[in-house]
Amino acid sequence: MRQPSPGQRQIPVVVLAGFLGSGKTTLLNHLLHRSGGSRIGAIVNDFGAIEIDAMAVAGALGDSTVSLGNGCLCCAVDASELDGYLERLARPDTGIDVIVIEASGLAEPQELVRMLLASEHPGIVYGGLVEVVDAAEFDDIRLKHPELDRHLALADLVVVNKLDRAGDGDRVLGLVRGLADRAAVVVPAAYGRIDPEFLFDCKPSEERIGQLSFDDLHRGDAEESHAGHLHTAYDSLSFASEVPLDPRRLMQFLDSRPEGLYRIKGYVDFGAYDVRNRYAVHAVGRFLRFCPEPWDAQGIRLTQLVLIGSGIDAPALGKELEACKSDAPHTADEHGMWGVLRYVQGPEGDLQDPAF
Repeated sequence: MRQPSPGQRQIPVVVLAGFLGSGKTTLLNHLLHRSGGSRIGAIVNDFGAIEIDAMAVAGALGDSTVSLGNGCLCCAVDASELDGYLERLARPDTGIDVIVIEASGLAEPQELVRMLLASEHPGIVYGGLVEVVDAAEFDDIRLKHPELDRHLALADLVVVNKLDRAGDGDRVLGLVRGLADRAAVVVPAAYGRIDPEFLFDCKPSEERIGQLSFDDLHRGDAEESHAGHLHTAYDSLSFASEVPLDPRRLMQFLDSRPEGLYRIKGYVDFGAYDVRNRYAVHAVGRFLRFCPEPWDAQGIRLTQLVLIGSGIDAPALGKELEACKSDAPHTADEHGMWGVLRYVQGPEGDLQDPAF
């Protein structure tokens, strides 16, 4: 990807993949209706001349959708053509905060990821791969499409959908967890209902002051009860520190993060290791990205992180982050940032995630 100019906002692009009938469009529609103040743009790719999926989301998206019919996105366009579609959605006047590419049920997710990483558009950044699985038909789909195992191993997040229709949901969840990469997170779902915060930062409905909002991650509509929703089983941890973090210790923490820790977002102060910049951090399952941003000359220098997961030991994770604090002298080891810089987009569009 082309390096953004200083101060240029980059829009995350999430790839939403899964075989035919897994529930990708249902999940996308759920995100559209639960996005808070965020504006979602979508590229919807049907396989066939009648774009049913595009019709299903067009009402919610209005002019924020690009539909590609009669073909598979990973085969129908190259990286430069994809840039054209992304350009349409990433224009500043659209006000879009995140772009979701809903792939055809026959698409190769790895090729879509490669196309995004090869993009020349400086206004977008790869935001992770989500694979949707039909729990009720899992065995049959896996038999017909053995490549599913490979897709699961590539995903940053696996949504095991339609668990309400599966008679042996626990068995399917266990199988999927075994097939997915250890750093990926497997999320159970029905009707595609997952918390949008798992994928992108939802804007608060009212303007907030500050660099990072610590909104209640599970706040719902006033008239809607969340009791019984699958995402109520998820926990969150907020961490803030006025003391800078040591980059080596933080990378050790990130490299060993537990299986249930799905999402990490926020800003990190590395102190003397980079006095000019704070580092925005975004982790979705196994996907990890750092982005240096100039400090506000008038602002307070803080590390602020939010962690989201299922079955996580929040107090223990908080202690591990506390151990990442560094009260070292104001000199920095020149090699100390190497682990972090592996996940920063380089001037030549270097690949951050070694899995691809």
